[in-house]
Amino acid sequence: MVLAWIISVRIGPLHTSYMDIFHVLLKKAFLWLNWNATLEVEKTKEFVIWNFRFPRASMSILVGAALAASGCVFQAVFKNPLADPYVIGVSSGAALGAAIAIILGLHIAFLGVNSIASVAFIGALVTILVVYRLASAEGRISVTSLLLAGVIVSIFLSAVLSILMVFSGWELHVLIFWLMGGFSHVRWPYITTATPIIISCLICILLLARNLNLLLLSEEEAQYLGVDIFKMVKIFLVLGSFITAVAVSCSGCIGFVGLVVPHMMRILLGPDHRILLPSSILAGASLLTFCDIVARIACPPIELPVGVITALIGAPFFLYLLYRKREVYTF
Repeated sequence: MVLAWIISVRIGPLHTSYMDIFHVLLKKAFLWLNWNATLEVEKTKEFVIWNFRFPRASMSILVGAALAASGCVFQAVFKNPLADPYVIGVSSGAALGAAIAIILGLHIAFLGVNSIASVAFIGALVTILVVYRLASAEGRISVTSLLLAGVIVSIFLSAVLSILMVFSGWELHVLIFWLMGGFSHVRWPYITTATPIIISCLICILLLARNLNLLLLSEEEAQYLGVDIFKMVKIFLVLGSFITAVAVSCSGCIGFVGLVVPHMMRILLGPDHRILLPSSILAGASLLTFCDIVARIACPPIELPVGVITALIGAPFFLYLLYRKREVYTF
């Protein structure tokens, strides 16, 4: 993951060296510590590295980790290998919010983050609340009802989004590029807003990793071991949905990572979530960052959507792993 971050900061139209990156980091550290910095870095390189490449590389790591962790959580909660972070309509809600912001030209900046990301986040959260409300009965959430509600709401929102795209006019290309996902727009306000939320949710999920193992048991077995299964399901659904909403609002809709990365790690390392979760977080962060690198250098000067690269690179690798270990693995 660290290697992916360094290469991501290094790669770009403006030639920079690894020493330039190191000097910029030291210079900023000296400024934060009120020390006198004697390092000399070309102004243009320092501006590009610090204001464009650092935020982009850091956000790709955060989003990759968030999507992989939420995918791992949803697959355990739903006991469904096809579950991913967008299964309860988070992606569709965020996409619809972004479309409304783009088409109507809304200006609702929040904590320095632009209107598209802010409205996308609002759309994702509203969708989550609606789906939860539809699936809850007498204070309990049925996993099956939640899955069905998420699919139906997602289909409905996708239909509304399609209608908006028909009438979007010149804004259509901006909307399509956002729907495919990417990090070209990311600046420091995105990092300062998303980092504490994503890191906090990841820590909570990691601390509760043992309970994910228990969720794979039957309800009677889990209760026998002293776990309130309905309470744990609510906690994991809230954490997974919230972290996905933050990630999607910052990067756009990037598929594949949350669906396949947990499977990759499960094939390689087994189903124990105490190992599976941290490995999925690191693998998701690394994969998405490398995919962002490929998206920038594959067809210069055109930048490809990151979501396309994740599918083109990740799917063959997953098929290779599946072919190499063709025996049935424990879910």
